[in-house]
Order: sequence, then structure tokens, then C-alpha cells
Amino acid sequence: MRKNSVKHTRTNMEIQRELSNIIRTQIKDPRIHPLTSVVAVEVTTDLKHCKVFISVLGNEEEQKNTLAGLRSAVGYIRRQLASNVNLRNTPEISFVMDQSIEYGTRMSKLIDEVIGDGQDR
Repeated sequence: MRKNSVKHTRTNMEIQRELSNIIRTQIKDPRIHPLTSVVAVEVTTDLKHCKVFISVLGNEEEQKNTLAGLRSAVGYIRRQLASNVNLRNTPEISFVMDQSIEYGTRMSKLIDEVIGDGQDR
């Protein structure tokens, strides 16, 4: 399976949808922030490893707690994923904090400030 194939893209989307559903509805860990979303999923072509990019709408402490909660529940999440998605191999899951949304928001504010300063002159 090539990395850009339709099947690979479909597998990534299916795993992303299922992980989002599992995190939102089945995990009861109080460390996990309620506004946690799965931004992207990258599964290797051999289906052995899966990198999950998550975004948390909260401060840095809430992000760290959410990441710790997800890492401690990775066994449960993997088991639920195996029962919900029919794959040859259930991938090893690793969670990564995605900072792109915060970065985009910060850049947008900086651009707005620069444009606002230019209009005052």
C-alpha cells in the first residue's frame, strides 16, 4: 500500500473518526479535557504504528494533563479501536500535541495588530 493511495487515506480517516469517537464518549479519565479533538492521524503503510495529532482547547497545564491521560489509556484505546475497525494489524498508538491551531491563531492576531498599526498612520 503506497502512502498516498486511496486505501491508505481511507484507513487514516477511518481511524481518526473512531479515535475521536472513543476519546469523546468512552474514556472517563478526568485528566482528559472535554474539548480534545483528533486533528490528524498518520498510519504507517504496514499498519504497525499510528501517530495521532490531538488539539486541546485550554491552557498548557490542561494540554499536558490530557496528553498524560491519553498515554495512560492507550491500551484501552487500542483495544477499542481493534474491535471497532477491521484491520489486519491494530497499530501501536502514539499521541502528539498539535500546536498548529494555536500557531495559526497567534499569527492571525499578529497580522491583525500589524494591519491595525498601519491604518492608524
